[in-house]
Amino acid sequence: MKFDLLEKNIIDVLEEEQIKLGYIEETVRLYYPLQSLNRFLKTDCNSKEMASLLEEFVSAKKDHFGEIQISEKNDRFCFLIPPKGAAYVHEHAGKNVFLHALVEAVSVHGTGIDDIFKIFRRFSDLVHIEKAADEDYDYLVYFEDGVPDGFYYCLTDEGGHIIYHRYTKEDYNDLFGPV
Repeated sequence: MKFDLLEKNIIDVLEEEQIKLGYIEETVRLYYPLQSLNRFLKTDCNSKEMASLLEEFVSAKKDHFGEIQISEKNDRFCFLIPPKGAAYVHEHAGKNVFLHALVEAVSVHGTGIDDIFKIFRRFSDLVHIEKAADEDYDYLVYFEDGVPDGFYYCLTDEGGHIIYHRYTKEDYNDLFGPV
């Protein structure tokens, strides 16, 4: 139970990668700041304490992901997930229809920002769209009730090509301030 949010995030990130790049049974590296891990695990650990707790995570999730290797430098943790983890996600993650539609749309040159907004609205009537206060991106978009997903999407129009970055709400707030 205590590892559910971290496991879900790992699955979400690996699934997104597989949607974008296709499935390959390969080793993947994911990076997490200490602050994010503390939120996922509902703890307030320092780096040393977190490293110890993550040993428990590795042991508890070995059947799903294989033998994850974790290293830490400057409060940033690297999860080296073996090919077994990629295979597990490929075989067990539910198909995220929204994310498939979004990735497909942004992969086509000429897709406009309004086309992206339509994709969000196709999946929910509770879509929050705002012009970005930060100069790093153009819009912030998310589903107000977290359905079909709880990520915050930062969208930028790069001259006829839409780029997105997605964050957990808490990571977004850490980076850009509260919405």
